[in-house]
Amino acid sequence: MDRARKGENDMARNPRRGSRGSALLLVTVLLLCLLPAAGARGEVPHQLWDELLQRHVRVHEGGRATSVDYQGMARDRAQLGRYLDSLAAVSRSEFDTWPKASQLAFLINAYNAWTVELILGAYPGLKSIKDLGSLFRSPWKKTFIPLLGERRSLDDIEHGLMRGSKRYDEPRIHFAVNCASIGCPALANRAYQGETLHRQLEEATRLFLADRSRNRLEGATLKVSSIFSWYREDFSRGWRGAASLGQFLALYGESLALGDEEVARLRSGEIAIDFLDYDWRLNDVREGGTPPQRGGVSDEHGQ
Repeated sequence: MDRARKGENDMARNPRRGSRGSALLLVTVLLLCLLPAAGARGEVPHQLWDELLQRHVRVHEGGRATSVDYQGMARDRAQLGRYLDSLAAVSRSEFDTWPKASQLAFLINAYNAWTVELILGAYPGLKSIKDLGSLFRSPWKKTFIPLLGERRSLDDIEHGLMRGSKRYDEPRIHFAVNCASIGCPALANRAYQGETLHRQLEEATRLFLADRSRNRLEGATLKVSSIFSWYREDFSRGWRGAASLGQFLALYGESLALGDEEVARLRSGEIAIDFLDYDWRLNDVREGGTPPQRGGVSDEHGQ
């Protein structure tokens, strides 16, 4: 008897044998599909932070600017505390097992959430985050954040873990971390997630550069945010082939409303770049939920 007919006869005698085999195959396939999720099971879910952002961040000008309802955040401070506790519970060894995108999303969310917590400690009697500093120490150097097994400052997160580690080489973080000021790139109303991080960072970058109050061509000079002066080296390290600030900005010529010829001149260094003043006023929601009028005085934070 050939094998095909033998198999048919075996199935006829024991029909459950085939169903058991199919069930085993199905279970195996499901387990294989779940392996990536199981590997990422230790990552912190950012749902609590995402809910707070959706509830208390007001979006203006198509996403180019946002303002924060700090009174609402204060009412939900217990939820913010639970989220911060979940961040603090992550060990460095656990963190190091995650994909780099998940690590970076974690650090961006931690920076932004702890900045909100810092503001709430003095709100509403606060006009600027800089009021929380002193003559000898800026608010960004305060060591008050339990993160990855150490007590850290906001500067430690940004300049040490994100920029200083050389692990990420990602200049677009400067459009995602928010310093609670009007001059900052908008605080996104959704939490950053590892699986969508590239898209989120790209969107944040394009929205910031499309804001004419902070980045615009005036005559023969491109006037941009002071962020590009403070962190110029980050934009000149070859990311997407950009070896200079002008070349980085040329990558986003459309967002800057530049024509092809202007983009070419910017890339070749023929367009002068100047830096606008920075507005350090608090990015809180004003009466009616409208964003405060922008403009201000520039100097580098955290230095």
